[in-house]
Amino acid sequence: MKIKRHSAAFAVLAAGALVLAGCGSDQNAPQGGGNPALGGVQVDCGTKPVSAEGSSAQKNAMDVFARDYGLKCQGQQLNYTKSGSGKGVAAFTAGQIDFGGSDSPLSEEKGEVAKAAERCQGNPAWNLPMVFGPVAISYNLPGVTDLTLNAGVIGKIYQGQIKKWDDPAIKALNPNAQLPAKDIVPFFRSDESGTTENFQKYLTTATGGAWTGKGKQFQGGAGVGQGRDGSDQVAQSVKATEGSITYVEWSFPKNLGLGIAKIDSGAGPVELTTANVGKAIENAEIKGEGNDLRVNLDSIYGNKAPGVYPIVLNTYEIVCSKGYDAETAKAVKAFLTVAANANPQELEKAGYVPLPESFKSKVLTAVNAIS
Repeated sequence: MKIKRHSAAFAVLAAGALVLAGCGSDQNAPQGGGNPALGGVQVDCGTKPVSAEGSSAQKNAMDVFARDYGLKCQGQQLNYTKSGSGKGVAAFTAGQIDFGGSDSPLSEEKGEVAKAAERCQGNPAWNLPMVFGPVAISYNLPGVTDLTLNAGVIGKIYQGQIKKWDDPAIKALNPNAQLPAKDIVPFFRSDESGTTENFQKYLTTATGGAWTGKGKQFQGGAGVGQGRDGSDQVAQSVKATEGSITYVEWSFPKNLGLGIAKIDSGAGPVELTTANVGKAIENAEIKGEGNDLRVNLDSIYGNKAPGVYPIVLNTYEIVCSKGYDAETAKAVKAFLTVAANANPQELEKAGYVPLPESFKSKVLTAVNAIS
């Protein structure tokens, strides 16, 4: 099955728990507040606060969702703790929170699917992809404001096979650019990172296996590049270093005014924009069945169609299909309904891409089926 959806780019955010509440009690009136899209959305807010934990990659999106939730469901609140995907899944399967945030869907191999079903009173848990965000290839090269790269060149830079900005392979992609004979200084994440994991998956898929590194720990060429802890540090290092390059969530280079490379997957250079990221997701495949919406990211990373920006991450909200008490079910459904209709401008400011209508309808069908 193929479905449309936009992606959303991930920023790394402040630690700790997010608690956002509204005030008042009119729960079913269309309290759109600062998000006009919520004006016509009807939800039954319930009476319980919503608790969640997990992925740091989606925390800034949760901030946006929580603000809208406080407006729509006055008196209700979201408690979200940024602890990492693994802890989010563990807290969910242990029944400590209402839903978990994860960079990856539940794993059959790790026993997470079975544990989640037990937590959900014998009912399956669903993986709902609520947050999408592009990863930028960001650079600092004075005098070069328009740069095109492809997966092969990026991989060779990080393998140490391309070392200068005026390398013939880069010049071939940028025939009109004045590329200096300057050393390339690659930066990468030294900590374990879902961004790194997906960046390496992209390189593997888009290079047809020429890139062999995988996992959350970066695996470039021996002695190539410099590691930094966290997205903020790699972005700041690029800002401070002429000739540098990194991979990082979209919000960081946007906020720092850094260069962002166009990506050429074979049909010409593609700029990182909301529309072009959306095109990457429009034909992505779903591997799950029914309302379990597991995204096959390889179908995005390998998309060579014109106008597609292919380096995209997504995170999931892991929920019980059934098994909640009545008030918890109402609150979870209300929050996720609001999240699916989140303020597009605020999401984009945070470095994410809003759900397109066609994909939103799939997500909302699943949300409405929770009981």
